[in-house]
Amino acid sequence: MTEQATFRLKGRNPDVLTCIANLSNDEVFTPPEFANRMLDTLAEGWAAANDGANIWADSSVTFLDPCTKSGVFLREIATRLIKGLESEFPDLQERVDHILTKQLFGIGITRLTALLARRSLYCSKHATGPHSVASSFGDKDDGNIWFERTEHLREGDRCRICGAGKEFLERGMDEENHAYAFIHSDNIQARLGELFGGQMHFDVIIGNPPYQLASDGGTRDVPIYQHFVEQAKTLEPRFLTMVIPSRWMASGLGLNDFRRSMLSDRRISTLVDYTNAADIFPSVGINGGACYFLWNAEHDGPCDVSTIRGGEVNGPNRRLLDEFDVLVRDSRSLGILRKVLEHNEPSVNSILARDKEFGWTSNFDGFHEKQREGDIPLYYIRSVKRSVGYIERVKVTKSEHLIDTWKLLVPAVGSGREREKSGVDLVLGPSLIAPCPSVCTQSYLFFSVNSQAEAESLQSYYRTRFFRFIVSLRKITQHATHSTYRWVPMQTWDRTWNDDDLYKKYNISDEEIAFIEGMIRPMELPVA
Repeated sequence: MTEQATFRLKGRNPDVLTCIANLSNDEVFTPPEFANRMLDTLAEGWAAANDGANIWADSSVTFLDPCTKSGVFLREIATRLIKGLESEFPDLQERVDHILTKQLFGIGITRLTALLARRSLYCSKHATGPHSVASSFGDKDDGNIWFERTEHLREGDRCRICGAGKEFLERGMDEENHAYAFIHSDNIQARLGELFGGQMHFDVIIGNPPYQLASDGGTRDVPIYQHFVEQAKTLEPRFLTMVIPSRWMASGLGLNDFRRSMLSDRRISTLVDYTNAADIFPSVGINGGACYFLWNAEHDGPCDVSTIRGGEVNGPNRRLLDEFDVLVRDSRSLGILRKVLEHNEPSVNSILARDKEFGWTSNFDGFHEKQREGDIPLYYIRSVKRSVGYIERVKVTKSEHLIDTWKLLVPAVGSGREREKSGVDLVLGPSLIAPCPSVCTQSYLFFSVNSQAEAESLQSYYRTRFFRFIVSLRKITQHATHSTYRWVPMQTWDRTWNDDDLYKKYNISDEEIAFIEGMIRPMELPVA
């Protein structure tokens, strides 16, 4: 091994992987410090499952990063193995060749990232290049980091695997089509044999998969990270660890089946949840936070859950993940929720309208600004501004029975980012009482009641910290859907509600009150 190569393995100052910019919010580079945090968790899990054995001193363990970008996981694993295998392979070159050719494997997500990963791991964009630290790849110029363009599996105008639309399906050969090889295969085991040669089995699968793919002309983003997790499990590794967005815990387009699968999977031994993704990825905005998990094929029981909020670590707390249909992220909330649910009261979402209750999207403009005879008020939000228009009653053709009710209008998109940054938030946007008769666009959900007095009572309940805390347990992003309100219990609408009365009713302790009020900001009275 050359003196130059030896130096590159031993130290990098500064580390270029701490400096590179992210490709996008979808394909996020993993900071080296965080990659090492995940590797520490892996090592602890391996030791616990193998009588204290050191994973970095085992020359038979194989690792796969199926979505490598910067190559940081493979590089940091190599660094640990080089130290851990020193007694077994005293010769440095022999040790490095064994690690790089027999233990570490990766699949690039793009041509660029494959080159970058090879540069990180082999110190050369070509594994057989003159500056490569590996000397045993023969004519395998790519080494064990593979990339070739893969095509989407088209079904009509979409990819049946990731949901990519025509924009991606019809991209030319000189453009990235984001058909990631690891998930675009019906038989990944056979495919890996083709890529790396022979029957492949990986003890550890680790990575930071792409998070989402723009679809429908950019009108929505479709999550795809769940496909990487599910595909990795089919390979039956001994351990699996990935960093992914946290929104799967309670929401996310098309993630219901994935959420049920994750919550019921007793092989997840560790879950570390960052309510603010900036704690991991400082330059990227990921609504709902981010998390990483450790999946152990031999684990069958509760999961150690840790929540990091504003630099404060709560946990690990040993829990079963499937107590509810969504994951209550902070274990300190569980006792409060159980007290509320013990009352077995109906939910307020029994009087809450569904999305697009009157059939109009948020950009509906089939109304006029000045009221005419036969018109009723139509409430909408446009560019954050709340406004009232007017529409003929006869044009309301959906949910006509709700026109003549008093309504408490609540914005469908509420607060959320503030809580991620500071740990304290309003959770929901200010409400608005709409008199009878009235309608609204998709900009609002609404609670329907029989009178102004009932609407005012309900509004006082909505403003309480208690109400918004219970909502926050199911609201992981800015969107507040019908199901977000499921755990909020119904009250009688004959009084003004306040937190003190609610804390007393549900036997909330002083410690629990302090916890609620440390998370939920007071909501100001509405402007008359």
